[in-house]
Amino acid sequence: MTGVLLFVLLAVLGVTIVRIGQLLWLHLFLGLLLIGPVALKLASTGYRFARYYTGASSYRRKGPPPAFLRLMGPVIVALTLTVFASGVALLLIGPSSRGSLLLIHKASFIAWLAVTALHVLGHVPELERALLKPAQASRLRSQVLGVVGGEDGSDHGGLRGPGGGGRALSLTLAIGAGLILAIALIPHFGAWEGFHHFHHDR
Repeated sequence: MTGVLLFVLLAVLGVTIVRIGQLLWLHLFLGLLLIGPVALKLASTGYRFARYYTGASSYRRKGPPPAFLRLMGPVIVALTLTVFASGVALLLIGPSSRGSLLLIHKASFIAWLAVTALHVLGHVPELERALLKPAQASRLRSQVLGVVGGEDGSDHGGLRGPGGGGRALSLTLAIGAGLILAIALIPHFGAWEGFHHFHHDR
């Protein structure tokens, strides 16, 4: 559920980058809103990591991701933290920070985009295998809709199974936290919007 939400919001954020002149305010707002769901995704992934390496039977039965994806995991986490931390710092400090900090933000985003694309491609074989088997394809569709499929890959998760309420609550709180943060920092948008319009007019 969190992954699907992040995919949609990041796609919209990508559009704001292309039209940053007209959509700077939306870029700033969505960037802050995403902090909540991103934190939840990092926490849930970290939890699965910990459960597997502490020997939880259900996670051990499912097995680890391919070695390539496991190696990329820490890189994605580091780049994600760099992108969002530099973005928030830029917003709070203002246009005076646009030198090296803006370069770090842009460079880390480009690197993050490349590594994340490889990460997504690494999951394509799993999707293909599921689509080749009707039963698995049906289960995959149900997982996307949040009906079945828990964090450990068993058929008792989602929103209807045990713990479904907790998962829905966690996602709701993550979105709410990001929304509160975005609204609270709206007053800081003005400096960047004014700076952009000034240089655009010139």
